[in-house]
Amino acid sequence: MEIEIGKGKTGRETYGFDEVSIVPSRRTRDPEDIDISVNIGDFKLELPVLASAMDGVVDVKFAIEMRKLGGLAVLNLEGLQCRYENADEVLDRISKFSNEEATIKMQEIYREPVKEELIVKRVKQIKESSDIVCASLTPKNVERYYKIAIDAGLDILVIQGTVVSAEHVSKTKTPLDLKKFIPECPVPVIVGGCASYSTSLHLMRTGAVGVLVGVGPGAACTTRQVLGIGVPQATAIADAAAARIRHLEETGQYSLVIADGGMRTGGDIAKAIACGADLVMIGSPLSRAKEAPGRGYHWGMATFHPDLPRGTRIKTDVVASLKEILIGPAFENDGTLNLFGALKTSMATCGYENIKDFQKAEVIVAPSIKTEGKLHQQQQRVGMGS
Repeated sequence: MEIEIGKGKTGRETYGFDEVSIVPSRRTRDPEDIDISVNIGDFKLELPVLASAMDGVVDVKFAIEMRKLGGLAVLNLEGLQCRYENADEVLDRISKFSNEEATIKMQEIYREPVKEELIVKRVKQIKESSDIVCASLTPKNVERYYKIAIDAGLDILVIQGTVVSAEHVSKTKTPLDLKKFIPECPVPVIVGGCASYSTSLHLMRTGAVGVLVGVGPGAACTTRQVLGIGVPQATAIADAAAARIRHLEETGQYSLVIADGGMRTGGDIAKAIACGADLVMIGSPLSRAKEAPGRGYHWGMATFHPDLPRGTRIKTDVVASLKEILIGPAFENDGTLNLFGALKTSMATCGYENIKDFQKAEVIVAPSIKTEGKLHQQQQRVGMGS
């Protein structure tokens, strides 16, 4: 529905996860009968989750553990792990910065160049103990580094930026041509981010196996304030899901919709799937794991941009093991632990057996869904009020 913003401008009303809710259907199921697995090309994930390619979340050890638990971690090939031989020492320094000095000191740290030999080393280290290696590059550096990563054993490539389009135009340099690169790339390619129907559709038409949906919803991201751009996630995912249908009708090819950012609880993940996502990419919830390298801190890929930082280092604290965060058991009642046990229970409660079925669930606009009847929790800062 178009709303008049002013005489010369109208706009759609859009929705985030906090403004929508899933409606249970006429049947229920046992959580044990629910299948939440998903395929990325020929690779199967038992949990429909990617760990974000962020330095406070993913290193070699984390990637190996994430895969053992059924998900998949994305290593940032332009991050600290591929700039410093001893990245742990650098991560320890970052965890000790004050809030006032964090951004400028991180800019200094990230001036250290990416080293090709470390890309090779990190990919091989993961490959030694994992059946799938997934890593990310920004569009401007893909052609420079992707071959050495693939030769080292990379299985899935993620091309990721704040916003990635299939039609980047430049008057000063030759941009990466996704329509040419992706069909010729010897491994499956995931690309993003995006936040609209048209951009999602154009990215799917490049041959990408999956599209990352989300501009600015991440816990450490400041893009929406710095640039003034973004679309609330429930709407962005639903728009991308519509693009997926059209792309499937046009080509017979199914491109995954990957909800990227804005999810803190199992309920958020369930809403992302119900709005049309096939799987999710999360960062801050996993930065709270004992296995995460960030020492209880989390920051995004644009936090250290040399000219225009669009993220901030946030403190998330170390609260549980990665296993407890992903599949439990939970010892808190706020939905931040056992995220995928919660997804299974949500699907079972609503009567849907697998991810594709759950995408058909009824979703309603419900702005009071998190506050109705929750006054005591809010006053006492427990449960849904924490």
